[in-house]
Amino acid sequence: MNLVEGAPAHEGTTADGRRPARPGPARPGFGPGSAGFAARTAGGQRGRDLPADHTQAILEVTKEVAGVLKASGCAFALVGSVAAYAHGIPVRLQHDVDFAVRREDAEQVTPLLSEHGIEIVDPPEDWLIKGRRNGEQIDLIFALAGRPVTTELLRRAETLPVDSVHMPVIHPTDLMVGRLAAFSEHHCDFGTLLPVARGLRERVDWDRVREESGDRPMAAAFLYLLELLDVIRPRPDGQEESGP
Repeated sequence: MNLVEGAPAHEGTTADGRRPARPGPARPGFGPGSAGFAARTAGGQRGRDLPADHTQAILEVTKEVAGVLKASGCAFALVGSVAAYAHGIPVRLQHDVDFAVRREDAEQVTPLLSEHGIEIVDPPEDWLIKGRRNGEQIDLIFALAGRPVTTELLRRAETLPVDSVHMPVIHPTDLMVGRLAAFSEHHCDFGTLLPVARGLRERVDWDRVREESGDRPMAAAFLYLLELLDVIRPRPDGQEESGP
């Protein structure tokens, strides 16, 4: 029945005679004030947007593997992002832990890791051994960016505490050389290496970094960026090269 124009609306209806929509029953755990509501509204699907922080889990695996390597008597050094963490760089660990070992020590190290419950994976690459422990990835690397791990490189490692466990950690200069050598046209993320370079700048032999980086264009571009940002000093011959 239509309302007569100008007549008052019945209780519970709007002025044009329609009833307002009523909210449906609240779903348990999704109403305002619930944990589910907060998770969905504050940050959205954060499980998909933000990766889980693996820092402590990776550190636990790092300490376990280092214990096995020390017991083996084989020379080794912590490398990669966990090495940067050990040197005091506030990086968030997400992927894996990397150790540098000599290729000739692989046959001795691999069965020891397996005996300690570390699953050994046979990768297609011939320059590393992969393992898994508690869901975290482990890489034992024989070559850093195509350069074989040598006794000299391992001797330059510094013994540092990693979450209270002391172990050899690659020297800051060798860390920078390896990271720069890994840059290519397909992988060249200056953003992740810049805070490492800033944090280690006083402990890195930049002349050796330049010498070992050679004429690699990506490494040269990164070093030039560090000069522009006053992270490192320009090359002594820089003015001569840019002069008439």
